[in-house]
Amino acid sequence: MRIIAGTARGRRLVAPKGMRVRPTADRVKEALFNILASEAGSPDGWRVLDLCAGTGNLGIECLSRGAAAAVFVDSSRESAAVVRKNLELTGFAALSRIVVQDALSALKSMEGRERPFDLVLIDPPYEREILPPLLERLGASSLLTEDATVVAELSARETLEERYGRLQLTGIRTYGDTLLAFFAATQTTR
Repeated sequence: MRIIAGTARGRRLVAPKGMRVRPTADRVKEALFNILASEAGSPDGWRVLDLCAGTGNLGIECLSRGAAAAVFVDSSRESAAVVRKNLELTGFAALSRIVVQDALSALKSMEGRERPFDLVLIDPPYEREILPPLLERLGASSLLTEDATVVAELSARETLEERYGRLQLTGIRTYGDTLLAFFAATQTTR
């Protein structure tokens, strides 16, 4: 696992031992950032929220590509320690904050306290029904800028709704058993 572009390009990241964390494969990550670049632009100057951060792989890729700040959320202290180590290895610790809390509780506690995010990346454990409540909460929150993008990584065996509050599904890409679902924040709910 490595950073594929930007100021930290080529840096290797560490991952926890065992199979508890499933980092996004480099080819899926590269596709994700190519799609973002063509549809939403470069993350230059963006505020990024990396939910179910695991290793911090996706949020750190954003920082390498010019994001202004990133908040990493994971319920595991072990994962938080890995994210911290990866931020130190890449030199982005000063631009980041780590929250050790389950993602849904973190969203609730950030509401009204955190400036809105331009990009939210969600990579929860597959097939645990974690994703729909997170999307519902985000779609009803003030945590998204008017033109925010939300990207969720999920198993091809999972299904999603077309809309979660302000979030409208704009596309799904398939990479083997991995799906990337792209949502755009809309002005109002229907």
